[in-house]
Amino acid sequence: MATINNDSKTNEEDKKSLNFIEAMVEKDLSEGKNKGRVQTRFPPEPNGYLHIGHAKAICLDFGIAERHGGVCNLRFDDTNPVKEDMEYVDAIMEDIKWLGYHWNHVYYASDYFQQLWDFAIRLIKEEKAYVDEQTSEQIAAQKGTPTQPGINSPYRDRPVEENLALFNKMNSGELEEGSMVLRAKIDMANPNMHFRDPIIYRILKTPHARTGTKWKVYPMYDFAHGQSDFFEGVTHSLCTLEFVVHRPLYDLFIDWLKENKDLNDNRPRQTEFNKLNLNYTLMSKRNLLILVKEGLVNGWDDPRMPTICGFRRRGYSPESIRKFIDKIGYTTYDALNEFSLLESAVREDLNLRATRVSAVLHPVKLIVTNYPEEQVEELEAINNPEDESKGSHTIEFSKELWIEQEDFMEDAPKKFFRMTPEQEVRLKNAYIVKCTGCKKNEKGEVVEIYCEYDPKTKSGMPESNRKVKGTLHWVSCSHCLPAEVRLYDRLWKVENPRDEMAAICEEKNCSPLTAMKEIINTDSLNVLTNCYVEKYTATLKPFDYLQFQRIGYFNVDKDSTADKLIFNRTVSLKDTWSKINNNKSV
Repeated sequence: MATINNDSKTNEEDKKSLNFIEAMVEKDLSEGKNKGRVQTRFPPEPNGYLHIGHAKAICLDFGIAERHGGVCNLRFDDTNPVKEDMEYVDAIMEDIKWLGYHWNHVYYASDYFQQLWDFAIRLIKEEKAYVDEQTSEQIAAQKGTPTQPGINSPYRDRPVEENLALFNKMNSGELEEGSMVLRAKIDMANPNMHFRDPIIYRILKTPHARTGTKWKVYPMYDFAHGQSDFFEGVTHSLCTLEFVVHRPLYDLFIDWLKENKDLNDNRPRQTEFNKLNLNYTLMSKRNLLILVKEGLVNGWDDPRMPTICGFRRRGYSPESIRKFIDKIGYTTYDALNEFSLLESAVREDLNLRATRVSAVLHPVKLIVTNYPEEQVEELEAINNPEDESKGSHTIEFSKELWIEQEDFMEDAPKKFFRMTPEQEVRLKNAYIVKCTGCKKNEKGEVVEIYCEYDPKTKSGMPESNRKVKGTLHWVSCSHCLPAEVRLYDRLWKVENPRDEMAAICEEKNCSPLTAMKEIINTDSLNVLTNCYVEKYTATLKPFDYLQFQRIGYFNVDKDSTADKLIFNRTVSLKDTWSKINNNKSV
């Protein structure tokens, strides 16, 4: 009788679940390419904070190396000192660590400025590059179209010595920005527009954070990226789909760098995958910067922002983000993913790690009329029913409690299973109580609710199993703490804010800021200042994960103090957004 090899079965299942990039890497390893090495890199430009889209690239770059015993380095693409800042460098490092990844080395494109300069000088000498004095508008006009060849620059055939002299002059500081550029001499009739004598160096006089004023010319991305990969020994250069048309140029520059020697077994290979696009989300760093600078949000880590630090402050766990990215996978075509899928991954993860506590966001007083006046009972509350190792904490029960206003209705419909006169409900972890009435103010608003408890129904007692249809959360008036609770919702009212902005700008000939103000969700933040929470929450640290029972998942905000507790809503217990949206469309 044949036996099943479980290890082989698992290996076969793993192979079936590989995405196309993982399959490519495994094939390269099986064929002995790059001497069996796997080396990747994550190359962000330090001109803003990372967003959820970058998380997808981080998980791929670091994950591929991690799974194959390889190396992933962090390399900052710091080739534009005008937009870059060391603040962003520090933030990027923090975000990568928070996601659970670690780099082997930190590099900067600026580490290779001298090598790139020397390479450019060599290209000039080989008549593969020339200095162009035309304006950017003239150069663009001469590029042609995908169906029409471009026109040669009048400076394309400058003598080598003149090009060398001008290139050195570009870096001397005596020329103005935009007055000259260095272009690679390739093919102005090539159907790939990127081959039509691309600009590889431009003049920028802004001092660089790492190199100071040494350089006045800086390499363009296409000229710096592939060469940096080669200098570092990268085997797999993983990029998003917009770089598909750049790949032939990436390969050409590496060929030129090594003087067309055989590189098939020892060169970086670029492979492209789809970006992460989420509905109701705007992820362009340029647009995110507008939101921050114009005060439409409260900084880069505003919990409504799609930045990694924004998600962290809102209470997302790194595991939930990684789980979401695993779910959507990697393909060679773009798609718009549902934000609700991300929220589903967050709920699934936080259910396993969040501490359960009681919080009342819209309080009304409940008086247990037959409970002894001075009596206080200490009850046990399980921290997480999904994980016994998380233990429990103590809550106090007394005569006067706070409950949610929405949990009481004086004249309730038949299927209202919360508190209403003559109906029994359970107070979670405590007793079964029956409502006996309420007190109203002169406006007719309920200010106090009265009930009686059955002392034989305390949780854990034999009669506690008596069936009631409703369970309410509560906090003791004398043993709770005041808190501020921030309820966050989606920042945009439209499903695809990027396209909607573009349409508004085109129709009204207005700025992106004006378009943003038309589609921003003005109800994306609701601050509640009259809330009460268990006093146990004062022992928790910023960013700790919580479930406010029956309400949603929350966390402790970084600005929370012992004197002023602040909590952020991470996500509701259920997906209410889809239901609201569907009702609006009916």
